[in-house]
Amino acid sequence: MHIRFTEQELATLVEMLSLAANVASWNQKESADGKLSEYEAFESKMLEKAAHSGLGAMIEFDQETQRFRVKKEVEETLFYHECYEEFRNESFWDELTVRLADRDLAKSVGIKAWEAMSEEERRAKTVSSEKRYWEEFSKNGIERVLVMTPPDEG
Repeated sequence: MHIRFTEQELATLVEMLSLAANVASWNQKESADGKLSEYEAFESKMLEKAAHSGLGAMIEFDQETQRFRVKKEVEETLFYHECYEEFRNESFWDELTVRLADRDLAKSVGIKAWEAMSEEERRAKTVSSEKRYWEEFSKNGIERVLVMTPPDEG
């Protein structure tokens, strides 16, 4: 297959591939290793081709990983970097609110009852808690988060 890209389209493809590879790299499951290697190899192959097709100023070969990559100083100026950082930030806050609301629900109904609930039932029962946590974190970040060590753990 042959596809022709303008230089701008190729730059967009480079960003999309880099975004996908960065997001995929967060998958720490051992079963993901093979697919992650495929993503990384494909990204490197496409970046090498892009470097030889007019985008050499934004791509470098990383000796440590033995792969092509977007240069760090360039990466920080690209839209995909902004998307990636926003994804990480929103995922953190969303996961934190859901987990804390789930913890509160498990405490209030008991662990056996909580385990017997479906995910949909849990989400329905935690809507107000999630909203409260979301408002708290939106206003104060983690400033007022406190970790309490149980007395028997010193």
